[in-house]
Formats: sequence, C-alpha cells, structure tokens
Amino acid sequence: MDSQKHLFSLDPDIHYLNCGYKGPLMKSAEQAAIQALIRERNPTNISPQDFFSGAREVKSSFAELVNCDPFQVALIPSTSYGFATALGNISCEHGQHAIVLEDEFPSGYFSLKTWCDRNQALLKVVGPDADAPTPGESWNKNLLASITSETAVVLMSSVHWMNGLKFDLESIGQKCKTVGAIFIVDGTQSTGAAEMDVKRFKIDALICASYKWLFGPYGMGISYFGHAFDGGKPLEESWLNRTNSQDFGNLTKYDHEYTEDSGRYNVGEMSNFILLPMLNASLKQINEWTVAEIEKYCHELTAPLYNYLKSRNVVLEEEQYTSHHLFGLKLPEEFDSELLKSNLQANKISVSNRGGNLRVSVNVFNTPADIEKLIQSLEASWVGT
Repeated sequence: MDSQKHLFSLDPDIHYLNCGYKGPLMKSAEQAAIQALIRERNPTNISPQDFFSGAREVKSSFAELVNCDPFQVALIPSTSYGFATALGNISCEHGQHAIVLEDEFPSGYFSLKTWCDRNQALLKVVGPDADAPTPGESWNKNLLASITSETAVVLMSSVHWMNGLKFDLESIGQKCKTVGAIFIVDGTQSTGAAEMDVKRFKIDALICASYKWLFGPYGMGISYFGHAFDGGKPLEESWLNRTNSQDFGNLTKYDHEYTEDSGRYNVGEMSNFILLPMLNASLKQINEWTVAEIEKYCHELTAPLYNYLKSRNVVLEEEQYTSHHLFGLKLPEEFDSELLKSNLQANKISVSNRGGNLRVSVNVFNTPADIEKLIQSLEASWVGT
C-alpha cells in the first residue's frame, strides 16, 4: 500500500502523527455528511426504511471488520454508554472481584469502579513489575495470573492508550473463558488499525468510539455483544429496538419483544441520519484497504524512526508487545524536553503527551516525510555528548 493521504483533507504544512488523539475525516465521509445535510432540507426524502437501512449497513461493515454476525452489533454514542450497558448485565457473587489495567482510560476505570461499588466487589488494578526494563512481558504475565475463578469481569483496552503496548488478547480471552469471567474490551485505540477478532480472542463485549482509528464522527460509537449478553436488559427502551418498529402504522400495538440479538442495546435514535453515513463511508474504506495492509504500512513507515531511536540507545519495548500504529516513547535525559517541544511546534508536528510518553500514532495518511521530520526534531533536541 502507498500513502492514502490524497483521500483526506489534511493541512499539507502539518505533520499529523496524532491519530490516537482524533482521526481526520475522510473526503468520502465529508461528502456523505454534506449529502446527508442536504437531504435534511426535505424530510420527504427520508423514508421509514431509512430509519433502519443506514444502521444495517454500518453494522454489516463493522461485523466484517471484527469477525462477528451483524446482529451482534449495537450502535452507541460513546464507550461509557457501552460499558454501562455491558456491566448492567453482569452479576456478581460474594467474594468475586473485577480487574482493570493500571492507568486505564478513565471511562473504563470509572465504569468498572461504579460496578464494584454497587456490588461490593474488590477492584484489582494490574500493572507491570516496577523493576522491569520494559513493561510488556511482566504486564501480560501479571494480568493472566490475576484472572482466577473469583474474577467476575475483566475490562481492559486492547492496547494501552498511553503507549500502544499490546496485550495478548487471545490468551486473556481464553483464561477468562476457562474461569467463567466476562471479558470486556475497549477497542477504541486499535480497532481499524490492528487485528480485532472477537471470536478468536473470545471477547464477550467489544466497545469502540469511532472517532479515532475508524475515522468516524465524534458522538458515534459501535459495539459487539456476544452470546453472554443474549436476553439482557438495555439502558433504554427505544421504540426502534422492537420487533414491530418498522410498521409505522401500528406502533401502539405495543410489542414487548426486542429485535434480534444485540439490537436491543442500540442507543435511542440510532438512525442518526448525518453521523451514520459518515461512519459507514469510513468503515467501507477501511475494509477495502484491509487491516492487514494498514498494519503493514504503519510498520514499514515507522521502521526508520525505530532505527534512529536504537542508534540513540533509547530503550524500546519488545517487538511482540509493540503496536505498529501507536506507541509511546520514554526519552532519556539526553533529550531536552522543552527544546523538543519547541522543535515539534516549529516543525508543525502534531503528537501527544500521555503519561510522560511522547505518543506517536500513525495511519495510512502519513508519509515518510512525516517520520523524517520527527526524526529531525528529535535529533535537534539531543543534548547528550
């Protein structure tokens, strides 16, 4: 794959290495939004079928991306909504506990902490060994060891949002299944840029915001709910989620049955006539590229950066725990942080600082010139001898 920058409208003078902050809007999604706005001028252009067709398309595209049945996909407004939905359907027996990652993103942490408080359960926070030179191996080992027959639920990000550290989702999912724990994954920082297979990883609920690696609009999320949530209770009682919802002439013949599988968990007004077309355009393009090609492109793109960092003896995470699309750099003292900040601004480079990490996040819109400019900024900030 070559750079796909031509499919975006990024400022050509800015080196945007910050997809983990927010993904840029694709031109195709922008056009979909414009056409959706124009359609809103005349409501007669919106048929009863349109209340459902857009959602079906998005669910189908997402199902292809994460390897599930479209009926297991639910549309949500945010990850916190998805977490609340999932956790509201998980029971807790006396003596059971829940597990979350150290420095987990706040939405996940607060959601699980509230569940624990409600159920008088212990919240176990799992991190790496304090003396480990890099956290990947010990963090994965400690997490697996923490999952026992007394674990009710594990809620974690697919990769760590601060540094892109990879977790062995397949082994974690298998351990959860073995002990009977529910496995909830926040896929926001990897789904769309790294492999996500809910069947192989034995994920019970996958919750994703769409505005990062799915190139979707802010305020529109998407989720997968596995069979552990069949027959569960949704947060809302939306009329759109009932089996007779498409019969507009007989809606008051109240049908208490929900639509198939995870359809019951759709947010109210899930037909969003502006945001859904935007998300659908982006998902279709990601599936056309394929995640495997996106991963390969990001890996090849960042190779010169890794070679440079090694030449400066920067301690890097082991390859098996390193994401190709998102990674955090702990720079040694020989780098002047204030000088680096100034150089990044001068060179119009957009990155993030998360937990003391210089977080770099790339995607198919980036070019070798972006990486070269970052390397130049790092080198100009080196004050060591």
